[in-house]
Amino acid sequence: MATNYHDPVLLQPCIDGLNLQPGGIYVDVTFGGGGHSREILRQLPPGPDGPGRLFGFDQDADAREQAQAIDDPRLTFVASNFRNLKRYMRLYRAEQVDGILADLGISSHQIDTPERGFSTRFEADLDMRMNQQANRTAREVLNEYTATDLHRILGMYGEITNARTAAGAIVSARANSPLNTINDLKNALQRFAPRGKENKYFAQVFQALRIEVNEELTALEEFLEQVPDVLKPGGRLVVMAYHSLEDRLVKNFINKGKFQGEVEKDLYGNEIKPLRAITRKPIEATPDEVARNPRARSAKLRIAEKPTEEGDDE
Repeated sequence: MATNYHDPVLLQPCIDGLNLQPGGIYVDVTFGGGGHSREILRQLPPGPDGPGRLFGFDQDADAREQAQAIDDPRLTFVASNFRNLKRYMRLYRAEQVDGILADLGISSHQIDTPERGFSTRFEADLDMRMNQQANRTAREVLNEYTATDLHRILGMYGEITNARTAAGAIVSARANSPLNTINDLKNALQRFAPRGKENKYFAQVFQALRIEVNEELTALEEFLEQVPDVLKPGGRLVVMAYHSLEDRLVKNFINKGKFQGEVEKDLYGNEIKPLRAITRKPIEATPDEVARNPRARSAKLRIAEKPTEEGDDE
């Protein structure tokens, strides 16, 4: 079910990937507008021991309002970043769950709310905080980081080819007056954007700032490392990523149990990794879905399962 807040991407493949169990316990760690959560609740069958439960995590105050609009006692909203998954599941006495869903990145609602500063389309303050109680904004990153640090985040997180030049241009521009608004930033970098590819260039710059402001990749690593402990044997992890930096972390963790290097092996040559990939290649949106919802164009959906203990099925 789509909402005006956010049209959920790859909705049914996500639900199918979770392999909903009667009366199961599930976690949507990126609640957002609640589109995926509503569908989980709609399709979650009751079990012999109860109706099942769903926990929705989100640090955005707007998401809390969306959750309050869902009148379903099975839903518990957790106002926190998913990097705190294990702590809160312990708090709610649901240490092990049947499935975890993560729809990474940024919601349509956040992009379309000008004052949040996420979109290159609007003039607004340089904010970009997903948690509006957090201290660091994009404005502080741009005005206080050294040229070296700006070069690092623009190159690493934005993957722009002229990151060093762009960092120098930002430092030069702010020497005259602080960069406070989106137009201030665009004016500082306009002449360095490739001709005809300005929109893509600024989207990459904004991505770099957003990742830095919200510590997105660090939070994702911390979340993934907690997943094997929180999943029951046979439980599913379903993750949707929208850019290569996120997808690489997810892919490596599923395939190797870590983010870099080769998978470790025991004395007998057996691979030591906490999850088993269900999808060899990521699931992508159909042309019809991309036509309806352009955000789906870059989505890559990966599904993994926590193996059952050896001998469980004997």
